[in-house]
Amino acid sequence: MIRSATTDDANAICDIYNHYIRNTIVTFEEQPVSIEEMKSRIIDITDSLPWLVSEEQGNVFGFAYASKWNSRCAYKFSVESTVYLSAGLTGQGKGRPLYEALILDVRSRSLHTVIGGVALPNPASVALHEKMGFKKVAHFKEVGWKFDRWIDVGYWELVLGNPEPGAAQEFHSANGP
Repeated sequence: MIRSATTDDANAICDIYNHYIRNTIVTFEEQPVSIEEMKSRIIDITDSLPWLVSEEQGNVFGFAYASKWNSRCAYKFSVESTVYLSAGLTGQGKGRPLYEALILDVRSRSLHTVIGGVALPNPASVALHEKMGFKKVAHFKEVGWKFDRWIDVGYWELVLGNPEPGAAQEFHSANGP
């Protein structure tokens, strides 16, 4: 089941995310995130953008959210996407339905572009983005430092093709929400 995240999911989300902080280069955070901090992040994101979780029998095993790409006003129709699964579940097709649901939600908000940043190497994340239709648009060499080594970051972009903001307003007015 895929549903909107709530602050009640913070503990499960921390369990998933903190594994990646402690053991991988896929996030550039270096200190585990507290449950209270994660609750705050969930509230901040869900105020205006989607944060989804995947669960099975009441247990959250993945999360995905969209966040502002940049704080400058002209970027307001572009978001950055994030998706994480519990350790050991990558490469099993469990991330795709979650990511599809996130993109569908983003599209419904008349947002125009989704950007996915990937710390490299990360073949599972690259494959997921490309299966979802994202195209690689940038590769920055040695921009992160974690676990005593330099890390490259690639960016993948998905242009949703939503109408221009003024046209989107007219479209919604004529066709309902």
